[in-house]
Amino acid sequence: MKPLPKISEAEYEVMKIVWKYAPISTNEITEHLTRTTAWSPKTIQTLIKRLVNKGVLTYEKQSRVFVYTPLFGQNEYIGQESRSFLDRFYNGNFTSMLTAFLDSGKLSDTEIHTLRTLLAKGQKKGEE
Repeated sequence: MKPLPKISEAEYEVMKIVWKYAPISTNEITEHLTRTTAWSPKTIQTLIKRLVNKGVLTYEKQSRVFVYTPLFGQNEYIGQESRSFLDRFYNGNFTSMLTAFLDSGKLSDTEIHTLRTLLAKGQKKGEE
């Protein structure tokens, strides 16, 4: 599979809106983001243009309105970024990453319980 384009944190904020509401117009994206950020409409339009140029968004002109649709899903992007993070910081070793989190004391008892449950489910699937 071809790697997805890299996007900035700001572009990711735009994408979260597009993934949630697509198809969505420029005005609707701007409306959502001006409620949660201090960005100007011009800044938001620039971010949208960058995402189109990177091949992350496509658009269709409906009358005088541009309507945007993502070219890949949020889960697909998160999967790629998770793998990239794991490769970059932990040499692709999930156990090393999990050990670092456990050693740091940053995982709550609830999170540890959830991990145990997920691992048990994964083990049962592997046995089937």
